Amino acid sequence: MGDDRPLVVGVTGASGAPIAVRVLEALQGAGVPVALVLSEAGRAVLRAETDLEPLAVEHLAGVTYRDDDIAAPIASGSRATRGMVVVPCSASTAAKIAVGLADTLLTRTAFVHLKERRPLVLVPRETPMPSVLLRHLAALSEMGAVVLPVSPPYYLRPRSLADLTDYMAGKVLDHVGVPHQLYRGWREPEE
Repeated sequence: MGDDRPLVVGVTGASGAPIAVRVLEALQGAGVPVALVLSEAGRAVLRAETDLEPLAVEHLAGVTYRDDDIAAPIASGSRATRGMVVVPCSASTAAKIAVGLADTLLTRTAFVHLKERRPLVLVPRETPMPSVLLRHLAALSEMGAVVLPVSPPYYLRPRSLADLTDYMAGKVLDHVGVPHQLYRGWREPEE
């Protein structure tokens, strides 16, 4: 019997939409049910950074909710999930989650994951990171969230942007327990 609990994927307006698409593709390939929440800014960034329209990305998920649908099932602690990833996670979204401002479906669902102590992975893509964002991310880490900033693995000798995207998507999947073959981990250098 398979696990029919969905993994919630939130996509916000930070740069990094290709990572979100790759995570969704890998989850679909692994047969993991997905509940997707795209913020309006996330939709805009998808258009700007990929050749995909939001509707094409929505087809990678089992179900998609509007960010203003605060009554969606995933907004309740009584709806079991595998966890939640916010990829990419804007500074604004991180701040709202850190202070418990649950004014959208995405931020409410993240709040629920914190209160229920379910896996919550946030992928910020901001550089440099100002002190206020660092404080919010530290607070989120202390609350149990995994803060997984976009950091290239030069030791793996990536040959393309696709290699870097696969690596970041794989790291997200690692933290929610989804097996994948998106990257090979550390290996001893060849002599």
